[in-house]
Amino acid sequence: MDLELHGRLDELQRDPYPHYARARRSGTLEYVPELDAWLVARDADVREVLRRPDDFSSANALRPDALPAPAALAVLGGGFGGRPVVVTADGARHQELRAPIVRGLSPARVAAVLPYAAERATALVDKFLNGAENGRVELMTAYARRLPGDVIGRIVGLDPADVPAVVYGGHRAEELLFRPLTEDEQVMAAQDVVAMQHLLDAFVRDRRADPREDLASEIIASVAPGDGELTLDQRHDIGAHLQNLLLAGHLTTTALIGTTVLNLLRHPRQWELLCAEPERIPAAIEEAARYDGALQGFRRVTTRPVTLAGTELPAGASVFVAFGGANRDGGRHPRPDEFDITRTPRRHLAFGFGVHGCPGAQLAREQLRLTLELLTRRLPGLRPADDRPVTMRPTLIHRSPQSLHLVW
Repeated sequence: MDLELHGRLDELQRDPYPHYARARRSGTLEYVPELDAWLVARDADVREVLRRPDDFSSANALRPDALPAPAALAVLGGGFGGRPVVVTADGARHQELRAPIVRGLSPARVAAVLPYAAERATALVDKFLNGAENGRVELMTAYARRLPGDVIGRIVGLDPADVPAVVYGGHRAEELLFRPLTEDEQVMAAQDVVAMQHLLDAFVRDRRADPREDLASEIIASVAPGDGELTLDQRHDIGAHLQNLLLAGHLTTTALIGTTVLNLLRHPRQWELLCAEPERIPAAIEEAARYDGALQGFRRVTTRPVTLAGTELPAGASVFVAFGGANRDGGRHPRPDEFDITRTPRRHLAFGFGVHGCPGAQLAREQLRLTLELLTRRLPGLRPADDRPVTMRPTLIHRSPQSLHLVW
């Protein structure tokens, strides 16, 4: 991708909403060169695509914005990636990969991890309250990038000492695939990703020898029934599966915590209302997810010639299915560009829809609930730091503030 095109992509990713609005006004689909895809931004059209997985395959869901350099690809070749994962699979294979995750993130499993999540959330808030200088904190580093990794690590069964390395590896994987890096930077990022993959491989082999009541043991048993030594292919499959689950489990929730707190504090009257009436927290979570979701959308590729929104698409056409665009569609959400926690929630698409709907949605909501309960109760005077303006990260996968400096 040339520098000019990448600059336009960067601009689109930091603020995609004007592009969505223009696409919704069009009578047909709009091809967006920066995305190298047809942009689907109306609620009805997004739902149609998600209802038709046989026509709109998920095979390209994680296609990188820029292909890594050969030197970085060579490093990645020493890891355990490149296998089908639930986000990129279709049909029976998708259901097979999804089944243990759905079981592992069941309401009972989520309820069981909540005491630990509450303990960790409280400890993180205690730490920055007791250690803050002049009543300041950078929330992304001190809290949002830590709680979700701890929680999904607990569900999977990771040693808490290994969670920071997995979280770091996840952020490095995102940078490698979705940010412009020099070749040397790509190689270093690839090395960090491979180090994470080898850590997960050692963990998988340990769990095979000593299975426990955790999600990793369930995934291992579903991929390789029995108790024999895992083959290299099985280790690759399980490692890729766990990597995708862990990254989805912490990167998206980290981003949603950041955008939720940011938008509440940018609307101080609504923040004050939430502090005064904490029973509004569930509705505030839904509004925050609708208004500025972490996962702005996924790619799909047509499996045959199709017509969508009056546009004829050939087989192999790439479309970007903009959940964030659908969530600002006035046909479903009145006053769509207003952030209003008092509105009656309607079904939004922040967590997807259909067969690929996010199985971790409830876990994410519960972590947001814990976060807002803590912050509204203990820091009602919280506000953005005037001297540190917020810049959004240039990504449509995990939209969030680059950093979030707060004062009280």
